[in-house]
Amino acid sequence: MGRTLPTFNLVLQQEMDAWRGFRRALRAEEKEAFDGLFSRARAFAAEAGHAARPVPFDALVMAILLGQELELRRLRRALEESVDPAR
Repeated sequence: MGRTLPTFNLVLQQEMDAWRGFRRALRAEEKEAFDGLFSRARAFAAEAGHAARPVPFDALVMAILLGQELELRRLRRALEESVDPAR
């Protein structure tokens, strides 16, 4: 039986292509941040694929948000440890 939904990697590439004009208008630093968002999403491609959302962009955004949340938690822990090394 064939797939009813495209793979998440395919969806991600299609989204990147769709946002190409927006990316082109960004400054260099902004492009780097923009590309970082898609890198975060790519890191959770398998998990997003399992979500099998009817609107694939939902899984893309959730993957980006999850990556952001994990990074925030890591930074908070590092900050807390640097402020209170006894922890």
